[in-house]
Amino acid sequence: MQGTASAWLMTSLTSSTLMVALVQTSTTLPVFLLALPAGVFADVFNRRRLLLFTQSWMLTAAAALGWLTLSGLTTPWLLLILTLLLGLGAAINAPSWQAIVPELVSPPEIPSAVALNSVGFNASRAIGPALGGLVLGAFGAGVAFLMNAASFLGVMAVIFLWRQAPRESSLPTEHIIGATRTGIRYVRHDPALRAVLIRVVSFITCASALMALLPLVARKELGLSSEGYGYLLAFFGAGAVAGGVVLQGLRRKSSADLLIALGTLVFAAALIVVAYVHIFAVVCTALVGAGAAWLALISSFNSSVQTVVPSWVRGRALSMYMLVLFGGIAAGSAVWGTAAAFLGLPLALAAAAATLLLGFAATAAYHLPDVTTLDLSPSMHWPAPAAAIQPHPEKGPVLVMIEYLIDPAQAHPFKLAMKKMRSFRLREGAMRWRLFVDAAEPRRYLETFMLESWIEHLRQHERVTVADRELEKTVHAFHTGPEPPVVSHFLGETLPKEGEHRT
Repeated sequence: MQGTASAWLMTSLTSSTLMVALVQTSTTLPVFLLALPAGVFADVFNRRRLLLFTQSWMLTAAAALGWLTLSGLTTPWLLLILTLLLGLGAAINAPSWQAIVPELVSPPEIPSAVALNSVGFNASRAIGPALGGLVLGAFGAGVAFLMNAASFLGVMAVIFLWRQAPRESSLPTEHIIGATRTGIRYVRHDPALRAVLIRVVSFITCASALMALLPLVARKELGLSSEGYGYLLAFFGAGAVAGGVVLQGLRRKSSADLLIALGTLVFAAALIVVAYVHIFAVVCTALVGAGAAWLALISSFNSSVQTVVPSWVRGRALSMYMLVLFGGIAAGSAVWGTAAAFLGLPLALAAAAATLLLGFAATAAYHLPDVTTLDLSPSMHWPAPAAAIQPHPEKGPVLVMIEYLIDPAQAHPFKLAMKKMRSFRLREGAMRWRLFVDAAEPRRYLETFMLESWIEHLRQHERVTVADRELEKTVHAFHTGPEPPVVSHFLGETLPKEGEHRT
């Protein structure tokens, strides 16, 4: 309703096509630009309080826009500024909103909860514009804005009454810049999360062709009015809602990879139908299938991100997912729009379908993780690091060395296990990692990794999950010494300047 009323009001305030287009830009651009910082906020700050703040922010912006519009004071630039403020609130709200899902439901229920979220979104996308048009016609844009403002009150009431489990940590809050670096490092070194993001890119850059070119198909190929185009969007949304209804049953009978394969085939077929069949009823049927496939794939990707990362970095992981998703939509829309200009609409859509299938084949080796039984709760089994001195929390770098005694006959499987250990250390905060073997004693191996500061190493102790502990047990099983592997901690020292003396 807000989007419909904003766009319509701008056409009443100015005849500038640029200003009308900027209404959509002011809504979506903050989501792209603030995706990563918003994810950091979701992990660093209390998510419940952050959600209450962003909902209050958006309520204020929508209420102000409604009051100004009813008072006849809204100008094109005021409309853009307040729409931008709403977009900023939505951008900061999104990662926290998604990150709390695993705090509300059990791990096996996460895919269903994510699918239900997607159903709600697609249902609102189908119903909202029509409802917005009715409110506009009966009461005007100002009332539509005030109704949007009132909707935030219900959300705020639920969040206020929700009692979030407290985070158990005695350590100070991460700095924003350091938390950003840690989040990027985690994404770089977590194979399961990288696999999900690669599959997202493969799908979304090609699938975006449908929504990008559908307005042109409606006008040029089907000869429809704006009302007819609205019906096409409604059928797509209805397909997404229907897909959500049957999705849970499909998940019980098939793996995530099989679901992605079926969804990809259905979406590619829908692209071909839209490209070459110019019968309205047939195109609507294809869009129902495309909507169902879209929801199946997007909710599968989203739930995989939700369940493959622990709570301490979930907001940042979701923000990277959103960055890849929206970036892929933007880039794909530009690519296929350009292709349509040179090749024509049918060939561009057919090329998108072919590329979608090729991309699926190329990324089939990146399996979506089946992590319903993966325990990502903190294990807290690492003892506090032994230190005769009490280092300043920001002192660093910190070098950690772990000594293993390995049977030479087991050297190869040990190295394979340490390859997984390397990913674990780097994604949990290490800047560098290396495995050494003693040239004089081939049984003696030395694992080393470096962290930015002492406080970062203490955080590393809190980040270890129960699943990580299993990997650690696997590595330690190769150790043949009479005592557990020896762990040493070294603090970086600053050399004195030339001529400096201290007593």
